[in-house]
Amino acid sequence: MKVCLLDSGPLVALFHPGDRFHAHFRQLIVDTPAPIQMHTTWPCVTEASHLLGPRQRLALLQWIGHGAVQVFPFDAPDLLEMCVWMEQYTQQPRTEMDLAEASLYWLACASGVAQVLTIDVRDFSRYRLPDGRAFEIL
Repeated sequence: MKVCLLDSGPLVALFHPGDRFHAHFRQLIVDTPAPIQMHTTWPCVTEASHLLGPRQRLALLQWIGHGAVQVFPFDAPDLLEMCVWMEQYTQQPRTEMDLAEASLYWLACASGVAQVLTIDVRDFSRYRLPDGRAFEIL
């Protein structure tokens, strides 16, 4: 079984049929014959639910509630490390690591999983894990 991290963009795309990435992520996640175990964080869920309409938001939260995605919590002190990464990756012009991305970076460090479903290809292409590995964008 493939294990991957799930960013907020694909969560929005899955539950918003008008999203230009809807068919792509539906095929990768829902219509695939091989099951994918997906891991995300609460900041990603919060960001996605904020971007969806009321009915789509409820469908997303129910989907997660039924176990489609494992949501990993982190402790308040973990934010200090995330702030270091956010500052490091926000030093370049026109780029910013937001909290949702930093939380997935934290989860990649904690779990060893470097495969990520995201639409933020530019950002995740430049992030490097502490061991030097790049994210594999699916």
